[in-house]
Amino acid sequence: MPVPFDVEELDPGGQMPGGSPFPMKIEPWPGGRWYRDRRESGGFAYGHLWGHVQVIKAPTLLELVGPMPMSFPAHNHVQYRLTAEGNGTRLSLVHRAMGLMPLEFLSGMPEGWAHGLQRVKRLAEERAGRRG
Repeated sequence: MPVPFDVEELDPGGQMPGGSPFPMKIEPWPGGRWYRDRRESGGFAYGHLWGHVQVIKAPTLLELVGPMPMSFPAHNHVQYRLTAEGNGTRLSLVHRAMGLMPLEFLSGMPEGWAHGLQRVKRLAEERAGRRG
């Protein structure tokens, strides 16, 4: 059985490249929102809806759909799938997007995903070290 899915990196516990906090919140149930809540700026509504939970099958599958970080006509689908592999767990990530997306906007996506995946790997290895 894979390690249970942990949404920490999609919630305030996450981290952007460079170490700044990833200021997101996720409601981990079907239809739940994944959003950036910036109310600390004077208490006024200020934020951005990145998407909704389309599928959640704990502990192995999470699918998110929505505009993600794009403020133009675009739609994204991100799938996180965990599978048991030997003594460990493999995380598969698939990100698909369609719509009007400027090329300069897309250029940072590979770096962002690579950072996130490396961070998840490091956190999983740290936790495994504490258990073993």
